[in-house]
Order: sequence, then C-alpha cells, then structure tokens
Amino acid sequence: MIATIIQRAVMQGTPLLFGSTGEILTEKSGHLNLGIPGIMYVGAISGVAGSFLYEQAVASVNPFWAVFIPLICSLIGSALMGLIYCFLTVTLRANQNVTGLALTTFGIGIGNFFGGSLIKLVDTDVPSISLSTTSTIFKTQLPFADKLGWFGEIFLSYGFLVYVAIIVALVSSYVLQKTRTGLHLRAVGESPETADAAGINVSKYKYVSTCIGSAIAGLGGLYYVMDYANGVWSNNGFGDRGWLSIALVIFSVWRPSISILGSILFGFLYVIPTYIPGITVSTKKLFEMLPYVVTIIVLLITSIRDKKENQPPAALGLPYFREER
Repeated sequence: MIATIIQRAVMQGTPLLFGSTGEILTEKSGHLNLGIPGIMYVGAISGVAGSFLYEQAVASVNPFWAVFIPLICSLIGSALMGLIYCFLTVTLRANQNVTGLALTTFGIGIGNFFGGSLIKLVDTDVPSISLSTTSTIFKTQLPFADKLGWFGEIFLSYGFLVYVAIIVALVSSYVLQKTRTGLHLRAVGESPETADAAGINVSKYKYVSTCIGSAIAGLGGLYYVMDYANGVWSNNGFGDRGWLSIALVIFSVWRPSISILGSILFGFLYVIPTYIPGITVSTKKLFEMLPYVVTIIVLLITSIRDKKENQPPAALGLPYFREER
C-alpha cells in the first residue's frame, strides 16, 4: 500500500515538477509568468496533435517516432507561447501579470479548440481522444523493475519522462548555482541595471530563459496526457496543475532541486484522499486545498526569516527600461 501511494504521488507530482522548474528559470530572469497553466495546456495539445496525426498516417507505429514527434511538437508549441510572452513583456513592456493571465486563457482556448477539432475527426460518442499505442510506449518501464519488489515499484516503475523531469530539475539547479550562465541569469533577475552595465545582454537572457522554461513546462502537460492519463485527451481535463506548479515555485524557495521533493509532497496531498475509506466529497476538497495552504505557510516563514537566499529575485515582475538606467 505505501509503495503504491508513493508511486501515485510521484506520477501526480511529475507535471508539477516540469511546470515549477520551467517557471523558476523564467522568474530567475525577473519575469513572473502566470501563463504557465496555459503553456502546459498548449504543450499537451501540441503533443497530442502530433501523435494523433502520426498514428493516423502510418499502418505500424515506430516507437522512436511515436515518442520523438509528440516531444518535438510539445516543445515547439510551448516555446512559442513563451516567445509570445517575451515579445509582449520584454519588447513591448506590457504588464507581466496581465499578460500571463491572458496567456493562460489563450492557451486553454487553443487547447480546447484543437482538442475539440481532433475529437470530431475521431467520430466517437465519447468526448475524448485515446492515443493508447503512443501512451504504452511513453509508459514503458525498465524491464527488471517488477523483479525488485518494493524498491522497483517506488524507484523504477515509471515512464521515462519522470526521470527526465528529475534530471532537468537537477541540471537547472546546477546551472543556476554553479555556472557563469546561471550567475548572469540571476544577476538579470536581481538587478537588470547592474547586469546591463556589466555588459550582460539583459533582453537575450530574458528571452532565452523564458522560452526554455516554457518548453520545460509544456512537457508537464505532455506527461500528464501521455503517461498519467493513459493517452486520453479530454477538454478541460487538466485541472489546476498549472497553478499548483506556480505554488510549488514558492514552496521550493526558487530552487529546482527542492522542487523534486516538493512535487512528491504535493502529489501525495493530491492522491491521499483516494486511499482514505469513507471520505466525503467536501473533505476531499479540503485535502486538495492543502498544497496551497502549505505554500502560504512557507511564504510566511520565509518572509519572517527574511533570508536573502530564500527570497524571490529582487526585480521579479518589474519591467526594465534600458533608457532609464
């Protein structure tokens, strides 16, 4: 039972880990992107569209192309959403909060429109698309996982995107803390005026970090559909995972490595009501609130302690005008 709960928590938390890692990279450049829910939605539908068209075009599915095509489509679709956000907030200097919220609405609208169009092509009574063949490939486990008992079930029984999410978080943490590129990115987020005076291309770092962060977040949407939801796409079926990803950024105090544990905790809080016998719907809703409550508590604690390393970038959400420095 415990091994099963942990396994489900990891699977539930993986989309959040992708989303929070991508958002941390964006926020480290000084931009608060509230469009993450919409970007994850676009990443999901882009991968679904690519996979659907590929499955329809061939008689026999090749495992490599079945993974490669939706991955590339997801990365391109979500990166384009990040590019739109950058153009509006960096180049045109639009308000970041308004732009992010508009991007979320826009992304969900795009997902529902193209999702609905694909559902009509399937001509089914059920309002969903099932990509079971591609999903089976995405969910392929290590061949020896079943032979290792509880260890294999807890650590080795996942599709490859779970391990990709962990690796991306660890690499992002290393880049931010141990490399010159990470130092420059953090400088841009803390004081773009100082970074600009030091010869750092502020706009370049903002564009690149936001687009890469958006692409990473989009993989969270792809994972949810192809792995967690067994390849089934249904409109408005993504829930509040995008917003939980943003909450996880605060919970992890802007550190991708801590997001790994935080995503598992959030996933645990999300799935634990399922294993409580006789739980009511209202009680289940209270459990679903717990990740946000925990985030608020962490935010209060970090604000009271006021440690520099636990605070958001100093220029987060503030537009930068080079002409005014």
